[in-house]
Parts: sequence; structure tokens; C-alpha cells
Amino acid sequence: MKIIAISGSLRKGSFNSALVRELVKLAPAGMEIEQVEIGNLPLYDSDNEANFPAEATALKAKIAAAAGVIFVTPEYNRSIPGVLKNAIDWASRPYGKSAFTGKPTLVMGVSVGKVGTAIAQSHLRTILLHLNMQVLGQPEIFLGPAMELFEVSPDMAKAFSEVPGALKDDATKQLLTTALAALAQKVA
Repeated sequence: MKIIAISGSLRKGSFNSALVRELVKLAPAGMEIEQVEIGNLPLYDSDNEANFPAEATALKAKIAAAAGVIFVTPEYNRSIPGVLKNAIDWASRPYGKSAFTGKPTLVMGVSVGKVGTAIAQSHLRTILLHLNMQVLGQPEIFLGPAMELFEVSPDMAKAFSEVPGALKDDATKQLLTTALAALAQKVA
């Protein structure tokens, strides 16, 4: 089964994008996870719905062909990043032609703080439920502090410009494995 993963962060050193890379490694047998890029999408403008940009068309096609979707979001100003909302808007438009309808969906996020993107995920779940996605309620995955979960260099703590290394926390790996199994069951 093909699963699309969308990271809501464009930052080179993103812990959320690092989390997507870990999900690819932890995918159960029979599940293939592909991270799709959303940074190349133009800003959503309903005037362009009749002539969709190629980037938005490609995103919609990948989502439509997938068995499920994983959203991995940081929390910006107590909500989801604009780039993630932009991607959701493109893939769900025009009205009545959403690529998301009925898709089993897993939501998670990682933060450098202890709150672990809880508020952003709450906002995201509201949007996804409106789009008639089958959002898994459990397990909830609010991860943080990221510096304790991933391999990082001392320099990264200062600048956040380096790409984080592998996930080093075994309990987190087990939680992610459980979540991916739940998504696989929902898809089946």
C-alpha cells in the first residue's frame, strides 16, 4: 500500500521532515511511504482553479492514488504552518473534487519544546475532518523535546541549520511502529 507523507516544514534542519524519514524506515511490510514536497506550490488562489498549476496537479494525483496520508506538522504561532495549509487548499479544491475525501489519515508532529505540536494538531484535525478524511484518533503522537529524541550535533543546538540524524529513542520508535500498524489496519 502506498502512503503519502507531508511534512509541514520547509526548513533544511526540520525535525518534522526527519520524522518522516524515520517513518519510511519503520513502515511495516507491504507499506511504502513517500514524502511529497510542498514548498514548490504557488500560493493558493481560487482564480487559478480552472487552470491548476502543474505542481498542484501533481500533488493531487499523488494523494488521489495513495491508500492513505500522513501529516507531520510543526507548530507555528499555536497553529499549522501556512505552507501546509496552502498544500491542503490546493489538494482539496475545487469544491467537490478533493483528493483527500475518505483517505485514512495519521497526524503527528515533533517540537523542540515539551508541548509537541498539540495545538497545531488540533487545528489540523479540524481541517481534515471537514475534508471528510478518516483521521485516526489513536495513538496521539505529540513528540518533544526533539533534541532528546534525535541524534544531533552540539552545533545544531545553537543554529538548527543542520539536518537531524536518526531517531534514537526506542520508546518513540515503538509508538511510531504502533501508529503505522494502526494506519495499515485502517487502510485494509
